[in-house]
Amino acid sequence: MESGSSVISATRIGNTKFRWGERTYVMGICNLSPDSFSGDGLGSDIEATLAQAQRMVEEGADIIDIGGESTRPGKEPLPVNDIDEELRLVIPVIERLAGEIPVPISVDTYKHGVASRALEAGAAMINDIWALRQDPRLAQLAAEQSVPIIMMSNQRDGPVNDIMTVITADLKRATKQATEAGVPSHNIILDPGIGFGKSHEQNLEIVRRLVELKTLGQPILLGSSRKTLIGLVLDLPTDQRLEGTAATLAIGIANGADIVRVHDVKQMVRICRMSDAIIRRRTSRD
Repeated sequence: MESGSSVISATRIGNTKFRWGERTYVMGICNLSPDSFSGDGLGSDIEATLAQAQRMVEEGADIIDIGGESTRPGKEPLPVNDIDEELRLVIPVIERLAGEIPVPISVDTYKHGVASRALEAGAAMINDIWALRQDPRLAQLAAEQSVPIIMMSNQRDGPVNDIMTVITADLKRATKQATEAGVPSHNIILDPGIGFGKSHEQNLEIVRRLVELKTLGQPILLGSSRKTLIGLVLDLPTDQRLEGTAATLAIGIANGADIVRVHDVKQMVRICRMSDAIIRRRTSRD
């Protein structure tokens, strides 16, 4: 099925307009938490983070996502008022990157206090892995600052059975909550949340049935890079999941993904371009 059927035609993130349906956009991951699941945590090394972000931009990243708290499987979320360590990691990096890279910066946090400071430092988007369920104030912040917000369906608070029904209902709830807080529809991006409390079979089902989320009328982000579902299928550690990631992204793009969130930007940009040539009949990246 051809992707790119979102009702929302474009979203401005920072100084860049993202025209949904024209091509697949790539979000490069910069994890600052030392205990990141993929083993790529950069800690407080600003120079290393800058070098990684610059390399990702050169390789074709459209957005850089900065996160200061690990969301690895089995880790309990910190309280929304426990922000000191996260601020220590992310704010100096965002301040530095905002002046040195030409693409917008997203802050990966579910806490109002961190998101607010990050936007002041130069971030242009909020990436909330709890879809407003940990800190509903993020919706009002996104509305007040006129920035987009990514909202992800997270099942870590309890197992579910009919996964696509649950995800669809959760993302509908989050969209309604955000719009009622004043966030315009064009600033809402939805993420089904590969991992995050789903079973192995459910994660595979999400990729297979991703197109069903297009009925929500919002751009869809797919974050399957190096995830456990790939390790379980291929019996490989996180640093050897490149090909498995590529397969999930290609199928996800065929099923309607508008953004992919990845660790390996150079290779995944190529996957996106090839997939776009087939699915969207687009042979150039511009």
